[in-house]
Amino acid sequence: MHYAFRFLLSVLAVWRLTHLLAKEDGPWRIFSRLRGSFLRPLLSCFYCLSLWLAAPFVWFTSGTTLERAVTWLALSGAAMLLEKATEERLEIEIESEEEEPEHELLRAKRRAAGH
Repeated sequence: MHYAFRFLLSVLAVWRLTHLLAKEDGPWRIFSRLRGSFLRPLLSCFYCLSLWLAAPFVWFTSGTTLERAVTWLALSGAAMLLEKATEERLEIEIESEEEEPEHELLRAKRRAAGH
């Protein structure tokens, strides 16, 4: 199997496992119970957890010792980027100009046509 394909598979696997353990309830709420147990410090931070879960996948990608060290950090970093890209979006509502804001200081001043 080509190295790039192994790396891509590892990135997806690290992100999936990290997301499963850090953010999902799982069947019979097993993962939410784990997050409430003595493992809470380990499972509460997505970024920290991705670093630890990336370690075993380094051997799947293979390479020299230096390549494995860099791959370890790259797998964790890629999982973090995927998490940022798939997070729920914040919706921002913008008032139209026709609606006046409730606060007096934010109200637009209207000028006469000749000024």
